[in-house]
Amino acid sequence: MPAALPETDDDNGLEAAVDQAISACGGDMRAAIRALIVANEFLENEVSELMKAVSHAYARGRFQSYSG
Repeated sequence: MPAALPETDDDNGLEAAVDQAISACGGDMRAAIRALIVANEFLENEVSELMKAVSHAYARGRFQSYSG
């Protein structure tokens, strides 16, 4: 069994976010997980579309590479 780690401020923020997600779904943990999965899929699609757009713009010379 792993030893308990001391809580940090980041952990407290994460726990608050978990509580908020569950509360937003009326206390139903399955609904909260479902909503988070749907939101994650949406964000993955957005990232994919943005990566395609940046790639096309870069290929057309709209962006200059950073040389340091």
